[in-house]
This record gives sequence, structure tokens and C-alpha cells, in this order.
Amino acid sequence: MRAARVERVTSLKQQELLANTVTHILLIVLGLAALAPFWWMISTSFKTEFEAFQIPPTWLPLEPTLEAYGDLFLDQPFGIFLYNSVKIAVLSVGGQLITSSLAAFAFARLDFPGKNVLFIIVLSTMMVPYAVTVIPLYIVMHRVGWVNTHLPLIVPAMLSSAYGTFLLRQFMFSLPVELEDAARIDGCNSFGIYRRIALPLMKPALATLGVFSFMASWNNFFGPFIFLDRKYLFTVQLGVALVQRQWYTSWPRLMAGSVVVTLPVLLVFLLLQRYFVRGISLTGIKG
Repeated sequence: MRAARVERVTSLKQQELLANTVTHILLIVLGLAALAPFWWMISTSFKTEFEAFQIPPTWLPLEPTLEAYGDLFLDQPFGIFLYNSVKIAVLSVGGQLITSSLAAFAFARLDFPGKNVLFIIVLSTMMVPYAVTVIPLYIVMHRVGWVNTHLPLIVPAMLSSAYGTFLLRQFMFSLPVELEDAARIDGCNSFGIYRRIALPLMKPALATLGVFSFMASWNNFFGPFIFLDRKYLFTVQLGVALVQRQWYTSWPRLMAGSVVVTLPVLLVFLLLQRYFVRGISLTGIKG
């Protein structure tokens, strides 16, 4: 009887080990398949024009060269494009974190007439596609004289983030109310509770929103394409589009531009990864 039980336990462990091995192999294969386009982009950026069109293609450049990167920055003012994108992204993300955290604190902790109705109205704006509002937005920006400036890409992003408000509001519900009660007993007002208690505890959720907002601002092509027509105001997305010609496209140069555009997003994610993962796991606990 005991021998049969030991044999059954051993068989179950072997089946579990086999299942885990197969699962890990499958995940490794899928991970490599997902990384293949990214590796091809990096590899092509170090190739010559001739090698980029070579058949059969090579996964590693036979003669690595930085010619595509040099041509990218010499042919276009790509450094200015990078500066413009960084400026727009930093100001948009910073303003969005402030306004969204203030709105989230108000919806989660303050009581005022029509709070739930107002919150539903805020959430309903997420259902309106950007293409529906872009024409009225352009008319408004043209009348206030903001076309051909970076303000149409910064100010609306700073002041209108229904998703950010919802995300931070959900996180606020996971914070103990006792901290707020203790602060009020000590004489702290609502803004003091927000600044001294809520804001420091919201770091994981703020990091999560910051990563999402930075990616949205950095990868935005349609907005700059609509509001900007002067080259010195262009962002990196428009700069990469300039690499494509009507009759010919330099693929090594295009891939070099894609690598330059991708690196800041990866850097931001790696720096905030710890807070990002924690914020994702905590923002849906209560609501």
C-alpha cells in the first residue's frame, strides 16, 4: 500500500515536472518570436544599403556600420526632433500626474453634490474617439493662436485624462481611511492630506500612469501631424516619417530612427518597472 502511494506521488511529480518543462519551453519560443522583429530592427540599423536587401537575409550584419545613424542625424535635424518630443512628453506627463491625482483624490475622498454623476460624465469622455474631437479642437487652437506651437499637444494632455483619474481613484480606495482620519484629528485640511499622505502613497499608481502617459505622448503621430507644419517644431514620429521617400526608402536609416525612438520608452519602463508592476497589481482592488 505504501509503495503504491509512493509510486503515485512520484508519478504526479514527474507529470508536474513535464508540464512545467513544456510550459517553459513554449514561453521561451513565444518570447523569442516576440523579440524577433525587435532584433531585426536593431540588426538592420547596422547594415549597409546593399546588405539590407540581400537574399537570403542575414540576422547579423556582416559588416556592422553606424552609417545609417550618422545619415539620420545629418540628413534631418533629428536632435531637435528628440528635444521637442522630450519637452512635450515631460510637460504633458507632469501636468497629467498633478491634475489626475487631484481629481482622483476629490472623487475618492471628498463629498460634494453630484460627485457620482460628474465622475460618470468624466468616464464617458473615454468613449469619444479622438477623430471626433480633432476638428473642433483644431478650430479652438487656431482661434487662440496655438497652431504651429507645442501648446495643443501639451495643454489638452495636461488637463484631460479620464483614464488617469479613474486609475488613481481606484488606487485611492485601497488606502486606509484611518490615515486620513488621524490627519484630520491633527488639524490637517483636505489639501494637506492630499499632499502629505495620499500623494506619497500613490507612487506606484503614479508611476504606472506616468509610463502609460509617456508612451502615449512619445508615440503620438496624429496630433503633431495635424497641428505642426514647421520642421523645427516636429517630433521624432514626424522625423521618422520624413525618412520615407516617395520613390525610395532607406531601410537601414528608417530602422535606425525606429531604434532611437524606441530607446527612451524602454529606458522609462526599466527605471519605473518596480513601481509599474506594483501599481498594476493594486489599482483594481476596490472600486
